[in-house]
Amino acid sequence: MYLLEHDGKTLLARHGIPLPAGCLHTAALKPELPPGPWVVKAQITAGGRGKAGLIRTADSPAEVAARSAEILGKSAKGRSVRALRIEQQVQGATEAYLSMMLDPAAAGVRIIMAASGGIDIEALPRDALKTATAAPEAAALAAAAEGLAAGIPGATGRALAEAGRAMAQALIAEEALLIEINPLFVRADGSWLAGDAKFVTDDAALPRQPAQRALLADVGGAYGETVLKDAHGCDYVVVDPEGEIALLTTGAGLSMMLIDEMRGAGLKPYNFLDIRTGGLRGETRRLVNVLHWMRQGPNVKVLLINIFAGITELGEFSRLLVSALKDVPEFRVPVVARLVGNGMETARGVLAEAGITLHSDLDAALAEVRSHLGSQGAQR
Repeated sequence: MYLLEHDGKTLLARHGIPLPAGCLHTAALKPELPPGPWVVKAQITAGGRGKAGLIRTADSPAEVAARSAEILGKSAKGRSVRALRIEQQVQGATEAYLSMMLDPAAAGVRIIMAASGGIDIEALPRDALKTATAAPEAAALAAAAEGLAAGIPGATGRALAEAGRAMAQALIAEEALLIEINPLFVRADGSWLAGDAKFVTDDAALPRQPAQRALLADVGGAYGETVLKDAHGCDYVVVDPEGEIALLTTGAGLSMMLIDEMRGAGLKPYNFLDIRTGGLRGETRRLVNVLHWMRQGPNVKVLLINIFAGITELGEFSRLLVSALKDVPEFRVPVVARLVGNGMETARGVLAEAGITLHSDLDAALAEVRSHLGSQGAQR
């Protein structure tokens, strides 16, 4: 899961990474402020907060209150600001950059380092970025980071070497997919602070990470998608709150490809879903849950089912699907089914009895989706 900055910094502090003094504020929670002046930072699981006006400075408690009122409740990239991190401004320091990210293609971890950082990091010329790949082991990552930092002179190089050692330890201990510190504030004496932190954890590691699991119960709603996955065993994400087509699909890669293809064709999918048909185990509970989630989409007009079955027998899946649809009568939209795999003919009969046509071709299924959208538009 993509952590809020405050939560990411909380985890980094457990591994000795120094931070500006700060605290979490919400509409209901207002702890004592650290010494000023301050930075008021929206807590959403998305980047680009500074350019979106969601990070503001304040020189007095009154300004903190005013900036907080301005930012709380705003939205950016489909996410509403429900919490703020208010922390002490860092002054008299330069900005550097450091990140470590799992690189499956290289069977290792990619390290990226730069002597300059901040909101314009993406505008740096390629030769300003130092990169290396190392084995996913703390010692190997630390050594690789030290090697990169050796090419950066002075206090910045010393700070990046030390930060690299600390980040390597945190990445491995937390089983993280990505840790990025930008900016990494560097003082003239070589001391440093993590000014901002992007921290992405591996949901599959949650059973082994009690500190991360504890975050799911805090800052209500921040990790709703991970909570759903943890509780119900499937991946579900609303990709467009205004989307018109609910998707009941399996296979993360295939589901993402379908979303891309639909968007390219001018269609508006509402959600991503990997239902994991192998985990249904003869029960409709998971299907019923996702149908309830989908019906929350205010503009959803069609349900498209796209299932490629390997071990799953499509006749059994279809019986479960029809039963689940009956259990959620409130979700009254046309159903379009595209199924491929074992038990197609049995599935065809089961779905036909429920008034659902089974397609084996995606283009034919999308044509039926368009037909339903068009007829509903004409009725309006």
